[in-house]
Amino acid sequence: MAIYNPKSLKAEEFINDEEIRETIRYAEENKHNVALIDAILEKARPQKTPNGTTCAGLTHREASVLLACDIPEKVEEMYRLAAEIKTAFYGNRIVLFAPLYLSNYCVNGCVYCPYHQKNKHIARKKLTQEEVKAEVIALQDMGHKRLAIEAGEDPVNNPIEYILECIQTIYSIHNKNGDIRRVNVNIAATTVENYRKLKEAGIGTYILFQETYNKPSYLELHPTGPKHDYDYHTEAMDRAMDGGIDDVGLGVLFGLEGYQYEFAGLLMHAEHLEAVHGVGPHTISVPRVKHADDIDPDVFDNSLSDEMFEKIIACIRIAVPYTGMIISTRESEEVRGKVLHLGISQISGASRTSVGGYTEEERPHDSEQFDVSDQRSLDEVIEWLMKMDFIPSFCTACYREGRTGDRFMSLCKTGQILNCCHPNALMTLTEYLVDYGSAETKETGFALIERELAKITNEKVRALAAQHIEDIKASNRRDFRF
Repeated sequence: MAIYNPKSLKAEEFINDEEIRETIRYAEENKHNVALIDAILEKARPQKTPNGTTCAGLTHREASVLLACDIPEKVEEMYRLAAEIKTAFYGNRIVLFAPLYLSNYCVNGCVYCPYHQKNKHIARKKLTQEEVKAEVIALQDMGHKRLAIEAGEDPVNNPIEYILECIQTIYSIHNKNGDIRRVNVNIAATTVENYRKLKEAGIGTYILFQETYNKPSYLELHPTGPKHDYDYHTEAMDRAMDGGIDDVGLGVLFGLEGYQYEFAGLLMHAEHLEAVHGVGPHTISVPRVKHADDIDPDVFDNSLSDEMFEKIIACIRIAVPYTGMIISTRESEEVRGKVLHLGISQISGASRTSVGGYTEEERPHDSEQFDVSDQRSLDEVIEWLMKMDFIPSFCTACYREGRTGDRFMSLCKTGQILNCCHPNALMTLTEYLVDYGSAETKETGFALIERELAKITNEKVRALAAQHIEDIKASNRRDFRF
C-alpha cells in the first residue's frame, strides 16, 4: 500500500487514498468541535507585518474540518475570512480572460465530455492559422488581452507543433489597439520536452484539470485513450515545472466524485507542489459538470448544491490564500456574483466554447464543450463588475516583467504585489474603456478609476498612473505598466 508523502513524485503517494479517507473521517468527527474550528480560523487570518501582510494557509486536513462544519455562525465567519484574505492579496481586482478552442478532435473516451472519440455526431473542427487569426481579431475587438487556449488530445490532428504554431499566430496579431498579451494553455498532459517548448513559446500558465483525484473513479471515467493513465496525468504538473514552466493551474471537475474527496485531493496537490517546487499553484479552477451535446450531468450522482459550491470556494481561498481562483461562464450570473465575494479573482467573459465560435454572429451549439450559462457580452460583464466596486483588470504585467513562479509568490505573500497590480489594473481598464467600452460603461468606469486612483498611497506611483491614464485617453499609446 502506498504511503502518504507530499514530497514524493509518485501520484499515489502525494495524492494518497488512505490519507484522503482518513481526512474525511477526521473532518466528520470534528465538524462541531468549536474549539478546533476557532483555532483553525485564527491560524488562517491575515497577519500584518512591517513588510506587508502574510497568511499561513491551512493543511488539507484543517481545511476539510471547515468544509464539514455546518454551524451557521462559523460558516458565516469562514465567508468573511475568505473575503478578507482575497482583499488582502488581490484587492478588489478581477482579472478577465476568454477561452479559445482550437480543435475538438480527441482520441480519449472521457464519459463527461462531448469531445469523446465515440461521439460521431458532434461537428469536428480544427482551426487553420487564418481561422485562428480571425478568432483572435474578434476577441481583440471585444477588448480581451488574455486567452486560455484549449484543444482535444489527438496526436495526429493536434500535435504539439500545431499548438506552438497557434501560439505564435496569436502573439503576432495586432489589430487596431488590440493585443493578446498572455496565452495560457490548457492541453493534455505531455512530456518535459514539450513543456519546455511551450515555455520557449512564451506561454503564461499551464492549466490541467485533474477531473477527479479518486483513482478507481478516474479509470472508469476515462475508459480509453492516453488520458486513461492516472499516474501520467496526475504527475503532469511536476513535468511542466521541470520543463521550466513557472506557473501551473489546478482544478477538478466537481460532480464526478464526492466533493469531500476532491477537495482534500486538490489541496494535497497544492501542498505537493509547494513541498517539491517551493511554489504552489498559480491558479485553482472550480468547474462543475454541465450539460453539453450528449452529456447529461444528472447521470453523475455527485452533483452539489450552489450553497456547498460557494462553501468549497471560500474554504479553498482560506486554505491556499495566494492562489488565483477562477470561475468560468459554466456558472450563472447569480452564482458568479456570489462567489466573487468569497475568493474568486479571475473570471471569463463572453466565452464561446465551440471551435470557431467567436467569428459566428449567432452562438453555435453543435461543437460546444459545455453549455454556457452566463451569455452576457464582455461589456455587460465589465459594467456589472464595476457596479459592485470591483476593478475589471486586463493586466498581464507580472508575466511579461518576469514576476512569475516563486518571484510572483514572494511578492504576493507579503502583499507587495498590490503596489504593481492596482495601478496596472486601472491603466488596462482605461485601455478597455477608451477602445471598446459603451457610453454607459465609460461613465461608470472613469468614475471608478478616479475613486481608485485616490487609494494609491505612494504619491509617485499615483501621479505616474494618473499621467499614463491621461496619455491613454489622449492618444493611441498603450501598455504602460509597473
